[in-house]
Amino acid sequence: MISVKEATIRITNLLGQTPSETISITQATNRVLAENVQTDRNQPPFDTSAMDGYAIKAQDAIPNNILTVVGTIPAGAGIPDAEVGSNEAFRIYTGAPIPKGADRIIIQEDVKVLDSAIKINENFESNSFIRPLGSDFKQGFCINAPQLITPSLISLLAAMNAGEIKVRKRPIVAIIPTGDELVMPGSKVPNDKIVASNIFGLQSILENMGAIVRLLPIAKDNTNSLTTTLRLALHSDLIVTVGGASVGDYDLVKDSATSLGFELSFYKIAMRPGKPLFAGNKGSSVLIGLPGNPVSALVCGYIFLIPAIQYMMGLTKIGLPRKKALLAKALKRNGNREHFMRAVVDCTAGNASIRAQERQDSSLLKTFFESNALLIRPRLDKPRNAGEIVEYIEL
Repeated sequence: MISVKEATIRITNLLGQTPSETISITQATNRVLAENVQTDRNQPPFDTSAMDGYAIKAQDAIPNNILTVVGTIPAGAGIPDAEVGSNEAFRIYTGAPIPKGADRIIIQEDVKVLDSAIKINENFESNSFIRPLGSDFKQGFCINAPQLITPSLISLLAAMNAGEIKVRKRPIVAIIPTGDELVMPGSKVPNDKIVASNIFGLQSILENMGAIVRLLPIAKDNTNSLTTTLRLALHSDLIVTVGGASVGDYDLVKDSATSLGFELSFYKIAMRPGKPLFAGNKGSSVLIGLPGNPVSALVCGYIFLIPAIQYMMGLTKIGLPRKKALLAKALKRNGNREHFMRAVVDCTAGNASIRAQERQDSSLLKTFFESNALLIRPRLDKPRNAGEIVEYIEL
């Protein structure tokens, strides 16, 4: 058995990265930037009013001073040619350009409006309320690739006038459920069958990471059905089989893949749950075989499929971050496999605390649903007392 870290490295070594494509900024959510974006403009492009109020000379900001209003400057109406003189004011709105001679905005709440003048209040804000040209970013500012495009980055790219951007193509992942015992949800379920469930959780994990997921028909527990379904998936960027990965008379996925020319990179990982995981490739076609137990498959999805998608999309920092919390209840010594325990993290008391679920059976989806973290026990980890710091992955 190899370690989780070694398995992750071997999987990424099998994978390639998707090519790039140019898309509209409107389609950029959760995509990965493939090319640097540099702007040729300043933001703001001129000195701008930060508030609704009056543009004046700072020297005229005196309690009870009366200023003559000589004009109005709305946002979007262009940069005015007029200049503010002593004891004069321009009515101005948020986002409008500052007129010549003005170096102060007195906000509208700090004045009393007269017929054609304003009177400054006895007390008023000391802020100038002017956003200088280029105070957000200046011409030549660059966003470096690769990085995940978040809502805040989309807004920044749009402000940089990037209507189109170059991103990595979304990887296409084929998921193949296997097993004679499976039926699809929503159908009539015979007494000797179970409903396929983990493939839909895996689909959600993968799609949330930006992949395009194709759910293939359930492959029966025979070589002909498995090889036929595997052939349907050969043009995908990644093939994920679910079930048929452990040792048994009807666990034929590895043999079927081998018969199609797949070369196995590894089989079995020193982890719990998820030990009978394997990976291999046939040229550019990469196959990851997940165990069939519902929780085992989902845990492997978080631990291995997420970094696989991140890598294919060009990200350099892959995998879910490991966080730390105080253990709420003592744990016994761990065995010879890294254990990813379903757990609940509570941050309401300030410091994060974490409690492992009592039941850790790999078939318990309800327990998984009621968890928000995977508490990580290293191989051969010593007994842990309440209050010790442990690592976890947020779900």
